[in-house]
Amino acid sequence: MALLSCKNVALAYDGATVATDITFDVNAGDYLCILGRNGSGKSTLIKAIAGLIKPSDGQILYGDGLTASRIGYLPQATVVQKNFPASVKEVVLSGTRSLFYSKQDKQKAEETLQLLGLSDIAKHSCSELSGGQLQRVLLARALCASSKLLLLDEPTAGLDKLVTEELYAIVNKLNREQGITVIIISHDIDTSLTDATHILHMDHRMLYYGTSEEYISSGQAKRFWGVDK
Repeated sequence: MALLSCKNVALAYDGATVATDITFDVNAGDYLCILGRNGSGKSTLIKAIAGLIKPSDGQILYGDGLTASRIGYLPQATVVQKNFPASVKEVVLSGTRSLFYSKQDKQKAEETLQLLGLSDIAKHSCSELSGGQLQRVLLARALCASSKLLLLDEPTAGLDKLVTEELYAIVNKLNREQGITVIIISHDIDTSLTDATHILHMDHRMLYYGTSEEYISSGQAKRFWGVDK
């Protein structure tokens, strides 16, 4: 069974339908990039996969012991996140979603801090961090929630080019070396087509789902984004 299956999913927001007829599977180890213009339903789909909203029709099914509560989710950046007064370690540890942190929770947080190069700033307040550092912290928190699936909603929005490249490299490493399945919303078409194994192109419905190579050869990439590989 696939790690995640969307079957004839329809999505609504504030009573208005935003996407319909979404059907695809994600297997363990996939790197799926969701592309589409603003307002095409991408973020709503991510929220539905995370279990934050329910589809108005269809089903979202999880396999391999995955549940919505054990998915790592990094939403779009907010002002609240940027001004959060907790320490780096406290924020990362909160990703375990435990009321009382066990020895295993603390060990997981320490390993994640080290994996993402955050050990040296573990005691720093998040309010002191740069945008790039904060996104790594929030990525670490999401990673503490799940070793199987990460959902990332435009994680590089507002970051400069160098920091963006560094964050994408980390995500790519987590997928290729740690075997973590990634579903990411991105407007960086070139990086998406390079890093992702699969592409889902949305415009209030599913325009395309398949491998990155097939997406390029299908002409969809050039027709919508002007990309010619």
